[in-house]
Amino acid sequence: MARYSKTNISERTAKARGADLRVHFKNTAETAAAVRGMNVNKAIKYLEAVMDHKRCIPFLRFNGGVGRTAQAKNEGNSIGQGRWPKKSCQYMLDLLKNAKSNAIAKELDEDNLMIIHAQVNQAPRGRRRTYRAHGRINAYMSSPSHIEVILEDKSGDVPAEIEEGAKRKLSKVQRARKLRSGATSA
Repeated sequence: MARYSKTNISERTAKARGADLRVHFKNTAETAAAVRGMNVNKAIKYLEAVMDHKRCIPFLRFNGGVGRTAQAKNEGNSIGQGRWPKKSCQYMLDLLKNAKSNAIAKELDEDNLMIIHAQVNQAPRGRRRTYRAHGRINAYMSSPSHIEVILEDKSGDVPAEIEEGAKRKLSKVQRARKLRSGATSA
């Protein structure tokens, strides 16, 4: 059985993962961050739009040397840095479709599936060599990724109602404020 980094998940979840995938780690990490928390159907449409260059993936963390585009402002990046990592989007799209079909097999509501966990880790690097001038040799390594996605059915989630008779527990700061306000008014 495959091990996932997130273990305390409910029965209304569906998972998918890929190991040692030949896709750049940094691009894929940004792609996963862009779709995390989305509805799975919206995420699939978003990734397809990125592959058609209609929307972009905002680069927030691994953004050294990344160019600016007006599309990144629409996606929530105030700096405006963004790219269209086609291969990363294709791998994420395949994993999302796999997780969605796993959810359908578990008889979960596919319209209310949310991406609650999307994580990308670095896999061991692929080592090759390139030949340089004057008889030198340099490393020519790939940066593959491990990707995991967890979807959850959010159809039955209702916030808990506070009972009328039960009192709300106050924090230390709130208790201190209450004591000070009671001391000054008395």
